[in-house]
Amino acid sequence: MAKRIFLDANAFIDILEDREGVKAKDLVGNILFISVLTLHIYVYSYKITIPSDTVSLLKSQFTYVDVTSSISEKSMTGPTSDFEDNIQLHSAIESKADLFITRDKKLLSLGYFGACRIVDSV
Repeated sequence: MAKRIFLDANAFIDILEDREGVKAKDLVGNILFISVLTLHIYVYSYKITIPSDTVSLLKSQFTYVDVTSSISEKSMTGPTSDFEDNIQLHSAIESKADLFITRDKKLLSLGYFGACRIVDSV
């Protein structure tokens, strides 16, 4: 059965850059989510100009979770002291993700956020 998987920004970029860790082939058959913030981080960090075929292709592969005022408000209270990490975690909850994939050791140490299991692989 397909899992609902939310990718933290570091896991998302690792996949796109074919780095060590989770691979695109590991995610096939699942429903994939990223925060719009993750897309922003990727486009900004790699100085991608818009329009971009790469960015357009991502829309068909991932469901974007909007950063809403509700997510922002929740993120200001935790669960960590890092606002960006909190946005990612609350976005995962918003998407009803089963798994939150990250390389962030601090987030991995949480184990779970709500009903979402925090892992470094599928």
